[in-house]
Amino acid sequence: MKTTIKTLLATLGLASTLALTGCGEKEAAVQDNSKITVGVMAGEEAQVAEYAVQEAKKLGLEVKLITFTDYVSPNAALADGSVDVNAFQHKPYLDAQIKDRGYEFAIAGNTFVYPIAAYSYKLDSVEDLPEGGKIAVPNNPSNLGRSLVLLEQQGIIKLKEGAGINATKLDIVENPKNVEIIELETPQLPRSLEDVDIAIINNTFAAGVGLTPSKDGLFVEDKESPYVNLIVARKDNVDAENVKTFIQAYQTDAVYNAAMEVFDGAVVKGW
Repeated sequence: MKTTIKTLLATLGLASTLALTGCGEKEAAVQDNSKITVGVMAGEEAQVAEYAVQEAKKLGLEVKLITFTDYVSPNAALADGSVDVNAFQHKPYLDAQIKDRGYEFAIAGNTFVYPIAAYSYKLDSVEDLPEGGKIAVPNNPSNLGRSLVLLEQQGIIKLKEGAGINATKLDIVENPKNVEIIELETPQLPRSLEDVDIAIINNTFAAGVGLTPSKDGLFVEDKESPYVNLIVARKDNVDAENVKTFIQAYQTDAVYNAAMEVFDGAVVKGW
């Protein structure tokens, strides 16, 4: 009988220990939701993210930023749990990474579009585009398709259904003004403005000649761009409270205004 009582007491002691352990783990999980580790690119993007850190603090979330200098490491760090989310990539890049590396990732929210834009030294509006006008676009595949989609959104051309960001000139099925699409190396696009009616130029090369989308763009990618940058989580934590709170902190006017200042007006709000 004594042996039975000892066994029972031992069993109850073990159960109590397990119960306390379980409570501790639960409390730790709640505590984790007051903190988050975020991977960002060093430089201007990290500067903008610092404003999100301050906004998150107001919501009771402590954010630790981990900066990277290449475009492979942030996803590797997300996959191995070194960061909880990252904020540096657009969906085409994310899709390629998932396909190539089998990552179990999910989109948690949007940040900004770093847009391509149409510029002109000759036109005041897209309605002034003449019959047979000349439009210069980048000749590298990703920005070519991106530019053609932008032209389609303006009603200048129509693309074959489903062409999307992989479109080429062969996918143009309607061209009501018979515009000439001229493919050029990206560095040549700013110089082409003297000779064409419109040139579609990305931020880096537009900034080199003093052009910014918000001030000088004839038309600009909007938040519906497939190239909007993302906050990416793993599938197992995308619905976590700390992730949701960080998105709430990032998608604020304070962060948007900071981005406009840091990038000299060359951003579009993605939410």
